[in-house]
Amino acid sequence: MTEFSESDQKAAQIIATARVGRIAMERLPDACRPDDEAAGYTVQDALHAALADHGWGGLVGYKIGCTTAVMQAALGLSSPCGGGIFASRVHHRTADLAIADYVRVGCETEIAVRMGADLASDLAPFNLDSVAGAVESCMAAMEIVDNRYVESATMGTATLIADDFFGAGCLLGEPLVDWRDLDLGAVVGHLMVDGVEIGQGRGSDVMGHPFEALAWLANKLATQGRMLKRGDIVLTGSLVQVHYPAPGESVDIVMDGLGEVHAHFS
Repeated sequence: MTEFSESDQKAAQIIATARVGRIAMERLPDACRPDDEAAGYTVQDALHAALADHGWGGLVGYKIGCTTAVMQAALGLSSPCGGGIFASRVHHRTADLAIADYVRVGCETEIAVRMGADLASDLAPFNLDSVAGAVESCMAAMEIVDNRYVESATMGTATLIADDFFGAGCLLGEPLVDWRDLDLGAVVGHLMVDGVEIGQGRGSDVMGHPFEALAWLANKLATQGRMLKRGDIVLTGSLVQVHYPAPGESVDIVMDGLGEVHAHFS
């Protein structure tokens, strides 16, 4: 069992209390606020343990955020960042979501993968080709995010990492095992609101190819002595700017050749 410092545990408990209570969180106190990326991931581990104690279940995969150079520059990062996905926060194909269950719920347009084999950390470094061989299926996905901060710009990037970088769950489409017949970099994703397209992007908008993001995650986990495992779900990054739905809106994510998902926000 991982041992966390008192400050790590304090930060994790503050974040967990806010997430469980759906309370907009203010900047963490100086005494427990993580001051760099590595410290952020340590608090993230402590947070996952705290949320598991609250009955959220175990982690079933990861989300990758901040996959564009513009976002990385804005947040002072040299790479993307990762967060966990809890079993209790995964939906399939369609979902009716209550806006009141979030502080400010948002939708992101993503290509998700399910791993069909482990990527052992001692095989790192990984690249697009080596991770592709371990992918079982790909699918259209909606990442459900939550801007759960009084003012996100004041939180600090390390705290955002600690809090799973806005992650709040996902909606997964029908898995496609014949994904190798597709050029994932050329797949076009559409964000539809009440039947009207409001944004679109290509798989190549995520680091040149969704599997480049997947390789980044596999390598990041390897530096932490971890690995992507068979069965893990990975959200590879949004092709379209986040959309914050209004009450009553229906949102569809449509990935050409990969399928679609549908959510209604009540």
